[in-house]
Amino acid sequence: MLFKTTVSKVIFFLSLLMLAVGCSKGEPQDLSLQEETTITSRESANPDDKRHLEAGYKVIFIELGSVKCIPCMKMQIIMEEIEQEFGDQVKIVFYDVWTPQGKPYALQYAIRVIPTQVFLDREGNEYFRHEGFFPKEELLEILRLKGVQ
Repeated sequence: MLFKTTVSKVIFFLSLLMLAVGCSKGEPQDLSLQEETTITSRESANPDDKRHLEAGYKVIFIELGSVKCIPCMKMQIIMEEIEQEFGDQVKIVFYDVWTPQGKPYALQYAIRVIPTQVFLDREGNEYFRHEGFFPKEELLEILRLKGVQ
């Protein structure tokens, strides 16, 4: 009886894992489509680039996702709002990890799911990470930790 329960749990876990992997894989998209659907005001620059820190940003908010992922698309709306409200204090960087250009950042930040949000402080150190859709009110609390008002 114990054996059946353990096997059932393992099968269930493997099924969930396969589902998650299947949902997170995607074919590289046409880059012209990416340019049309990605918010062009958001710069896809390496967050290690010190000019973001020198520009006086309190936080660099990195969104690792895809333009074809539904929770990621919902995050795009929140990122636009954050950029409009706090653009002088928060630098927003978006990487589409389903593209050849974005995939290295998925590896660099060792993401497990998309979307993943990574927050860097003024010194470029990661101070918070979140996986999945991140509601705006909760995200604002994380920004406030570093003095964003």
